[in-house]
Amino acid sequence: MASKPISLLLASHPGPTAVVTVVAVGLGIGLGYPPGRLVVLALAILLGQLSIGWSNDWLDAARDREVDRADKPAARGDVPLALVRASAFVALALALIVTAFLGIGALIAHAVAIAGGWAYNLGLKSTAASFVPFAVSFGLLPAIATLGQEHPAWPAPWVFAAGALLGVAAHVTNVLPDLADDARTGIRGLPHRLGTRASGLLAFGCLAVATVLITFGPGLPVRPLLVVGLVIGLAAVVAGVVLLLRRSPTRLLMQLIMTCALVDVAMLALAGQSIAAG
Repeated sequence: MASKPISLLLASHPGPTAVVTVVAVGLGIGLGYPPGRLVVLALAILLGQLSIGWSNDWLDAARDREVDRADKPAARGDVPLALVRASAFVALALALIVTAFLGIGALIAHAVAIAGGWAYNLGLKSTAASFVPFAVSFGLLPAIATLGQEHPAWPAPWVFAAGALLGVAAHVTNVLPDLADDARTGIRGLPHRLGTRASGLLAFGCLAVATVLITFGPGLPVRPLLVVGLVIGLAAVVAGVVLLLRRSPTRLLMQLIMTCALVDVAMLALAGQSIAAG
């Protein structure tokens, strides 16, 4: 059994939390954030993601225990549920306080993004609209970065669209390996209603469109590095589709979406100020 601090960390969904934080840092670097402001952005996003992750394990503990989820410390009893719940609320409060240093626009955008994650955990995951919180929260992530600049600006429309598409893809891909367990506990989100194959194809379709948008959305001459990113991103899509058609979905699908997301954020960083509306 891991120590209580380690178990609490594992209950925060550290993988997705780290990926989203890295995405935010990449956006900040691309926008030319000074080091101090970049640290504030990273800390704000990290705290927001910790809050969402801990609230998920707290609210899902009974369901996770019912299906013997070995990867959920709260369900296993490795960390007190009360501690996970308290950590979620503390991280939420700290996330909003830290984001306030980036300005009111960034604060509002981040508050809505976090609210989307909590809404999913509180029940939207069991509805046909389960994709909406992911689309909203991922779509707003670039807005937190652009509005958090010393001279705030809204992201360009194509950036919102690309972020939302990546969010839908992340949602579907993350849910696919858990369809059977979710069915046993009454969870019926959009992927459960569509079925495995259709959901997988939806995820990778969204991913492909997002990658193309990031490559050509700025309307500028395409740089060679963006072409490289496009090739890598579409290769990840092809690999995901092949994997989906040849075998049952696995966590590898989530790893592919994370890989492509990191490629996409690198491309967004290369886009720099062009991600902000003119």
